[in-house]
Amino acid sequence: MSKGPVSQFIEHHYRHFNAAALMDAAKGYEKHLAEGGKMLISMAGAMSTAELGISLAEMIRQDKVAIISCTGANLEEDIMNLVAHSHYKRVPHYRDLSPQEEWELLENHYNRVTDTCIPEEEAFRRIQQHIFKIWKAADEKGERYLPHEYMYQLLNSKVLEQYYEIDPKNSWMLAAAEKNIPIIVPGWEDSTMGNIFASYVIKGELKASTMKSGIEYMVMLTDWYRHNSGGKGVGFFQIGGGIAGDFPICVVPMMYQDLEWTDVPFWSYFCQISDSTTSYGSYSGAVPNEKITWGKLDINTPKFIVESDATIVAPLIFAWVLGW
Repeated sequence: MSKGPVSQFIEHHYRHFNAAALMDAAKGYEKHLAEGGKMLISMAGAMSTAELGISLAEMIRQDKVAIISCTGANLEEDIMNLVAHSHYKRVPHYRDLSPQEEWELLENHYNRVTDTCIPEEEAFRRIQQHIFKIWKAADEKGERYLPHEYMYQLLNSKVLEQYYEIDPKNSWMLAAAEKNIPIIVPGWEDSTMGNIFASYVIKGELKASTMKSGIEYMVMLTDWYRHNSGGKGVGFFQIGGGIAGDFPICVVPMMYQDLEWTDVPFWSYFCQISDSTTSYGSYSGAVPNEKITWGKLDINTPKFIVESDATIVAPLIFAWVLGW
């Protein structure tokens, strides 16, 4: 595949240090797919609010990613951006904000993520009124689904189309729903929608069991991995640290050590984009070789770490894989 101007720029200029690591990781990702491998992408932090969907959605459409693991925040914030983009407030001078200015943002119903403020009424509440109806319908019928499955039902119902404020092709959740690719959402309960769901349980309006659990996500991932790790195997592309990466990568040692399935292949590619330092027991900052001791990666697994800002690095690697 001939490369576009972005890829040509990367190849010409990115020759050393973290730039070279980015280039090596991108070529490794491309090679893994070319040899028939599949890729899991894990997303920590607030990459959806960083609008990673502009490149990730196309990765999904072109089958460059087979499964996603993300925080509850990333699951919901892509949809929030889809339906409330014009109401977002950017604060480029966020480092200079005083506690009083932060308080004023709260009183004006803005929740700040670095330089971007999410509008509570237009984003959270706009989704809440519609997702509650879906939760309630399942609750009354005694049905149970995973967090992302409810979100897929919401998007596929088309009820949110009236609110769309960005080009739908830039929403990775819409792309994922159209492809029906599996999403793992560990720790969903700490997200805004998770908090809202808990509030309904406390008020007696929903049963906690209507939402499937993290253990059920691990069971789902186990089944998916067993059916997709043949041949070249499954690679692991980790954006940031945290539970979005920690949870799914453990499925391999769990199967091998706890289930004693000795034929389980290791992850066959690994890349992490992170600026977390290797110190004080930080798993997010651990070098890839540490994962060998935990039965996650093989000695010969291609391993890359790009110690930089994921909002800069991930779109560039995706651009390379997409040939842009």
